[in-house]
Amino acid sequence: MLLGTTAAPAHAGAEAPAFKVIAFYNGTWDAAHIDFVKEANEWFPRTAAQNGFTYTATKNWELLANGGVNDYQVVLFLDDAPRTAAQRAGFERYVRAGGGWMGFHSSAFTTDAGSWPWYYDQFLGSGNFRTNTWGPTTAVLRTEDRTHPSTTGLPATFTSSVSEWYGWSNDLRANGDIKILASVDPTSFPLGTDPNQSWYSGYYPILWTNTQYRMLYANFGHNAMDYGSNTRLSSTFASAAQNRFLIDGLKWLGGAAGGPAPADPISGTAWYSLADGANGACVDARAAATADGTAVQQYTCNGTAAQQFQFRPTDGGYARIAVRGNPQQVVDVTGVSAADNAPLQLWSYGGGGNQQWLPVREPSGRYHFTARHSGKCLSTTGTATNGVRLVQRACDDSAAQSFHPTAHP
Repeated sequence: MLLGTTAAPAHAGAEAPAFKVIAFYNGTWDAAHIDFVKEANEWFPRTAAQNGFTYTATKNWELLANGGVNDYQVVLFLDDAPRTAAQRAGFERYVRAGGGWMGFHSSAFTTDAGSWPWYYDQFLGSGNFRTNTWGPTTAVLRTEDRTHPSTTGLPATFTSSVSEWYGWSNDLRANGDIKILASVDPTSFPLGTDPNQSWYSGYYPILWTNTQYRMLYANFGHNAMDYGSNTRLSSTFASAAQNRFLIDGLKWLGGAAGGPAPADPISGTAWYSLADGANGACVDARAAATADGTAVQQYTCNGTAAQQFQFRPTDGGYARIAVRGNPQQVVDVTGVSAADNAPLQLWSYGGGGNQQWLPVREPSGRYHFTARHSGKCLSTTGTATNGVRLVQRACDDSAAQSFHPTAHP
């Protein structure tokens, strides 16, 4: 059965849709999942109409087996996954041929990953369901990769909509094909309302992609419910940042975003000066020193080695920012602090998250740099005073956190 939720053109001469989305669901298990499906089948058609694509929802999973999805650029799994061998084989053919896929919450749930190892262990990478939080709550999520087309519009951290959260048997960080896009920020702990079903620490991926396919998985998709009256108590689409991920992710999957983001132009071998957008002052090692504890400050740009830095890659898009006078010394958040206004210094590189920064290209061509351990941005004070020490602060898209790199020979 198909549910007709396709956005019709306004008139006979209207442009063809940018891409077509088909969403599969069962809608038969757990009132919270059923309610999410109902809400999704209201939200996605409206969003499709506003963004130039079409959306069709169906319970007919046989369309995966018989090629009925071949006319669609994106497949969604709202609350389940294919059950029969023919449906599974058809879905695998579809994504191997370049079809886009986005799955939600229970579409990855299994306690028998061995029944379909390609999907659960390879494609998703998650393996078996291992743990969950209860009851459903929001979570502060940390955006781990802001270069992917689905996450370029996300802040360094954001608050999700309410959901129950799943943990998995496999460590996704150990899978070279998986790129984790967002995870639970430690500030969320404890996560859950039942002390016996809460997370108190640990690493929990929430959004990710498999780089071998055009796919995205989102761990959310479970509304809070009054089970006695079957009444919705929360909305999966209440978070603007989360919705931005869905819209941008669908555009990428459907080909409307022009494919994967181009390679970042910051080289790992060139030396750069960094002038901030607020006053044009450069990032500078005070008095050209290179000893542990040397203050990282702002100073009138002068082209000296004290103002030249190299972005030496670590992993996951992060880099250590080495100073030219002694490349073993890198920009470091003092005391591994996660607090706003924690000062920056030079310190011998030891692999700490407070010594690794993610360069994020802005539409202007400038960059901001987020600290791996805190998700906060490298920042000036916004004044023009020489010698003012640089700090980390919550990312706010201000000119004080926006830097223009200039390469030096």
